[in-house]
Amino acid sequence: MKRNRKGFTLIELLIVVAIIGIIVAIAIPNLLNAIQRAKQKRSMADIRSIGTAAETYAIDFNRYPSAAGFTVPSGAFLPTTTVGAGNFANLVQPTYIKVLPLKDGWANYFFYEAANGAQDYALSSSGKNGAQDSSIVGGPTSDFNADIVFFDGQFIQWPEGAQR
Repeated sequence: MKRNRKGFTLIELLIVVAIIGIIVAIAIPNLLNAIQRAKQKRSMADIRSIGTAAETYAIDFNRYPSAAGFTVPSGAFLPTTTVGAGNFANLVQPTYIKVLPLKDGWANYFFYEAANGAQDYALSSSGKNGAQDSSIVGGPTSDFNADIVFFDGQFIQWPEGAQR
């Protein structure tokens, strides 16, 4: 009598499950890294938009928007007032930017500071961890937790390369 073999053996199923597990183990970290990089890029694009609004405001008024009464510590460039707080949002929205982005890709507020009598400005995102760094390393960073800092129209600290 001839036996029809329909279906898979247990060994064949285990091999397929193992192969799928290996593929998932490789793909998931890459996917998570891509999601974090997308959040960084979105934050950088929003910071650039806010900076453009501040620059166009400065063309009209010969100074950058004020930071709602914030006093700048000597030598410090890290912003410590949120973008949506006080004067800034009222001064640039809707004339210079239709909708002012208030939060970065990780749902943390952007920070803005006007310094030197509103002749300089800085914008920053506190990164994935949501905590502002006490110092700026400067240049490209490879850490999702590092701040993204935009000063007078250019990034002075930004994400680049492989992230950890």
